[in-house]
Amino acid sequence: MDPRNNLPSLSEISPSLLSFLSDNFQNRGDLLKAPDLVPELQKQCSDLDHNLNDLNHKLEKSIVSFASHSEQLGSLFNVINLKLNHLQSSEFLSGSSTGGEEDSGRVKHILGEELPALVKEVARVETVRSYAETALKFDTLVGDIEDAVSSTMTRNLRKSPPGTSSEETRLLAIKSLKLTEDILISVAKSRPQWRRLVHAVDHRVDRALAVLRPQAIADHRSLLASLGWPPTLSNSKSVNIGKSSAVLNPLFTMHGDLKNQYCENFLALCGLHELQSRRKSRQLEGHYHEVAMRHPLWAIEELVNPISLASEHHFKKWVEKPEFIFALVYKITRDFVDSMDELLQPLVDEARLVGYSCREEWISAMVTSLLMYLAKDVFPVYIGQLDADNVNGVPSQAKFSIMHLADLMISFDKRVQTLVADSGVLNSSRDDESFRRISTMSIFCDRPDWLELWAEIELGDTLRKVRLEMGDERNWKNKVQGALLVSGSESYKSPAIAAATLRHLSAMIDRCRPLPSISLRARFIRLACAPLLREFLDCLLQKCQEAEGLTALADDDGLIKVTNSVNAARYCESVMKDWCDDLFFLEMTLDQGDEAIIGVDEDTSGLGGGIFNEEIGMFEEFRKDWTEKISTVVLRGFDARCREYMKNKKQWQEKEEGWNVSKLFVGALDYLQGKISKLEEGLNEIDFVVAWRSLATGVDHLVFNGVLMSKAKFYNGGVERFGGDLDVLFGVFRAWCLRPEGFFPKVSEGLKLLKMKEDQLKVGTEGIERWLKEKQIRHLGVPEAERIVKNRIFKS
Repeated sequence: MDPRNNLPSLSEISPSLLSFLSDNFQNRGDLLKAPDLVPELQKQCSDLDHNLNDLNHKLEKSIVSFASHSEQLGSLFNVINLKLNHLQSSEFLSGSSTGGEEDSGRVKHILGEELPALVKEVARVETVRSYAETALKFDTLVGDIEDAVSSTMTRNLRKSPPGTSSEETRLLAIKSLKLTEDILISVAKSRPQWRRLVHAVDHRVDRALAVLRPQAIADHRSLLASLGWPPTLSNSKSVNIGKSSAVLNPLFTMHGDLKNQYCENFLALCGLHELQSRRKSRQLEGHYHEVAMRHPLWAIEELVNPISLASEHHFKKWVEKPEFIFALVYKITRDFVDSMDELLQPLVDEARLVGYSCREEWISAMVTSLLMYLAKDVFPVYIGQLDADNVNGVPSQAKFSIMHLADLMISFDKRVQTLVADSGVLNSSRDDESFRRISTMSIFCDRPDWLELWAEIELGDTLRKVRLEMGDERNWKNKVQGALLVSGSESYKSPAIAAATLRHLSAMIDRCRPLPSISLRARFIRLACAPLLREFLDCLLQKCQEAEGLTALADDDGLIKVTNSVNAARYCESVMKDWCDDLFFLEMTLDQGDEAIIGVDEDTSGLGGGIFNEEIGMFEEFRKDWTEKISTVVLRGFDARCREYMKNKKQWQEKEEGWNVSKLFVGALDYLQGKISKLEEGLNEIDFVVAWRSLATGVDHLVFNGVLMSKAKFYNGGVERFGGDLDVLFGVFRAWCLRPEGFFPKVSEGLKLLKMKEDQLKVGTEGIERWLKEKQIRHLGVPEAERIVKNRIFKS
């Protein structure tokens, strides 16, 4: 008999069997391999039978569990039916009765006690039914998940050929996991009392994920290796050259089944990532919820990790040449960033991972790998060299290495941020987690002691430069020129050293701007910038004290030194006030309660008005003190020249012909006018106004007490002489104000009393206070007015 007659027809053969036959029997030579396929097919059948037995066993357990739940529910419903029947019969009896008291009490008992109890029982039964249904649904879903995980594990152990990939099984498991998570979220919100059920399901799901995720990652790594990842870094020797050949990108060269497998595996990892994010968000609800909202993308990390391992071979040779390290990392980041947008971003969007950009994740992962290497192998080496140099007392080259490393980090961060910006996504918040993840300066977030060391080195280097400029006398003589740091600063007449100091200060502030935390920037400023301002203020104070000690500010040279220092203080104060209005510094003011600021071993009570509030207050106090000292010195010289004038009391009883002005007083006024002119020439406009007004107040009190409050008797001629003297005094100050009499209230009102007629003064002796108000004399007290009136003699 022809054996072909025993074969089934082609239409009776299943598609899977046809596929199997076509794959294994493509020519006559394959028939010789048929005996070898028999053991393998038998083993597969045995595995399938084993899996089928397991599934039958689980199904049997589920049916038994469901049957027990059904019996419980049946018994509960029987109880409910009995109670409902009892209630119906009670209502019938109550309706047929004649309305006796006993029947009325029975009805009240049913409505008041039995009916609410029945409602509670029905609600309890409904809850039990819902709980049983939910538990059974969870058991079925988790069972499907565990079966899929087991199937995937079995296929991996058998090392099945490429044609029998387990990606479909894994994707089904992920789909079941997501459905389970949806139900868990709903239960957690609507039934918070079922937390034990949720915890039990979470426990079983975690065990499944503990198997599923490592398998997916292992498969992903195997696929990357088959793609030729990581790419060769052999051309890394030219990283310091501006133009270098681009690295061949294996992601663009993959095609066919290999590309499909990679995409499926990538989607599986993204699905697991999205699932894990949702689970963490639910589990941490109300407790550090922000921790669950952002995790690095696993699939991108798997691309970066092998590159990091391959790069370390080159990095170890470049510890003393960190610019090569930064150049290589930037080159790799830039060369592969386009593939993230074109190839992987559509897969992330398909996986519905909201808020994830493959470009940013790739850049962030590369920056993180660089950051870890710097923290592990570069910074410790430099700090060790610094400690060794400090012990030996030798000038440290490590300080310059650390500053150079900081320069490289700042430059690298700027270029990396440009790569991120090229995606078209604007980073609206400077201080959020995403900014930290693309900044190498975030190394100081975990190591604030390194930030303090960097700030100390920056301060030392800047102080060295500033002290050199402070030692150049030309910087104290020349005024601020060129581009001005504050509008209208030419009126401050500040020496060039003030602008130079603020220029160095601004450079230091610019170096801390890339720090990814407001508290870190504020800490750097308190550690590095504030001491520079105090150093400059100490220099100004020393200059003034030297001038005061040598000549007591009696000569013009000493006065010029002090006015220069006051001008410099005014200039610095104005510039820092303008700075504090900038958003960069306003953020620090709003964040003044941060622990990083409070941790600085300095008084931070002045932070309420700005980061430089304390230093501004110190400059303001210095300026006011020395402006007052200038006024005091000039007033003291005026007093010395007026002494003979005030001692001569007879002059107020005499009348001279001709120019009725005291010559001694004119000489003192000449000295006063000369000093005020010098102050006008050397002092800034704002402090000059304060100075001459202070002098006017001092002269007013001095002349009032020395002349009007003395025992001198004023005759008519003396009143005319005193009026002439005051006219000259007012004329001196008329160059700086339109109505100088207003700045000499006591002597002006004293002269007004002296010029009154005798009958006017007699009328004023009764009710003196009211009389003074009527005469608009507001700055003299009653005793002072009475004394002036008493010394007025009405004789020719």
